[in-house]
Amino acid sequence: MSNPGTASSDTPPALSALLAYFLRLGTVGFGGPIALVAHMRRDLVETRRWILPDDYAQGLAFAQLSPGPLAAQLAMYVGWIRAGAIGAVLSGIAFVLPSFLMVIGLAALYVRFGRLGWIHGAFYGIGAAVIAIIARSALKLVRSTLKHDGLLWLLWAVSAVVTIWTVSEVLWLFVLSGMVAAAVSASQRPRDVAQLFGWIGGLPTATTGAVGAAGQATLGALGVFFLKASAVVFGSGLAIVPFLYGGVVVEHHWLTDEQFLDAVAVAMITPGPVVITAAFIGYLIARAPGAVVASLGVFGPPCLIVVVGAPFYRRFAQNPIVAAFVRGVTAAAVGAIVGAAVILGRRAITDAATIAIAVVAFVLIYRRVPEPIVILLAGVIGILLSRS
Repeated sequence: MSNPGTASSDTPPALSALLAYFLRLGTVGFGGPIALVAHMRRDLVETRRWILPDDYAQGLAFAQLSPGPLAAQLAMYVGWIRAGAIGAVLSGIAFVLPSFLMVIGLAALYVRFGRLGWIHGAFYGIGAAVIAIIARSALKLVRSTLKHDGLLWLLWAVSAVVTIWTVSEVLWLFVLSGMVAAAVSASQRPRDVAQLFGWIGGLPTATTGAVGAAGQATLGALGVFFLKASAVVFGSGLAIVPFLYGGVVVEHHWLTDEQFLDAVAVAMITPGPVVITAAFIGYLIARAPGAVVASLGVFGPPCLIVVVGAPFYRRFAQNPIVAAFVRGVTAAAVGAIVGAAVILGRRAITDAATIAIAVVAFVLIYRRVPEPIVILLAGVIGILLSRS
């Protein structure tokens, strides 16, 4: 197999080493997509130097513009750079599998013993600690991607404010930011501008075709529903929560309000992608087969989009105007990530105790205390406080 990422790093990793990394990240990576994408940049770009900064930025922009969970799709893109389609598939599996198994275990306990009250106590503490992880990660991501470019800082600020104001990630703003950056860069290159708009016009066809092909599979009502859910997830996996609630609770009546909230809480206190809540929901509806079908519905189309769309995307990514477009999208994506961090912070930090937990957690993380230890301590504190 030819390696799509031959020129992507000075020391290309063996596929087995890359898969081991994603398996570990999926096992101990807390903080949701914001922290996870920052971890990937720190580990793969800065520390190991397996991926070039431009390749990472291209992957982040691609994942932000495509439907699917941000961190999982970025992992798939990195795997595609290293080993093509098989690399994308295996990287996605390695990244998602640990949290999938954890969620299945918790779902089995939930079915056996009923509501797991300790989860909500743990989430009280863990939620505040996760905000500290997110804040630290977002800060590093801002520093590494925007640098000293005034235009990128402006696009970042607009995206952050709009995200906070609307409490949602606005896809068209990412595209507009890319177009602004490209137009500024290409003011003297009309041919390149024409090529850029032709490239943008081709993107919806490529991504829609990939999702549509997956959606035609006969997976039953559960599979079809989660295939649709995957199509509405842009950026943060939390974007899927309102859609899932409307379908799972309101429309199909598969779960009660309490069961749905428990599913979201489980996803938030486990490492890996937040949309793994699909596995918990699927298990409650149809046990292990339901968990598998729901997970395939959520993660399958994004993987297909990477396999089908990444070669097309990468052919144009070296063009200087397209590169400027990618920088603009990346700046907007980081702004949306920061905006999402503010929104999550408002929900998780609600009183003096959670403020204290978040501050202490931030200091510990800044002093390089391993995140799983911080999360464990915060969870124990949350359980103790909820019982006092």
